[in-house]
Amino acid sequence: MYLGRVLGTVVCERKYEGLEGKRLLVVQPLDHNREPTGSPEVAVDTVSAGRGELVYLVGSREAALALEPTFVPVDAAIVGIVDAVDV
Repeated sequence: MYLGRVLGTVVCERKYEGLEGKRLLVVQPLDHNREPTGSPEVAVDTVSAGRGELVYLVGSREAALALEPTFVPVDAAIVGIVDAVDV
């Protein structure tokens, strides 16, 4: 699980079965100081996040489990919109 900032959206003409109706967003992963870390990535949006929002993501198997049906081929899923961070 990690934080990220939504940069924009991805538009697809075709999607894998199980991803129909799901939005794909470009997200910049952030470290604990909310500084960019690594390259932007595409994540499936499960919470209707918007551009510029701070979000909570899960990766790997947990990302696939966040969707119905489970085990669709995704590497990252947005599972929460962050209200505040207290470090």
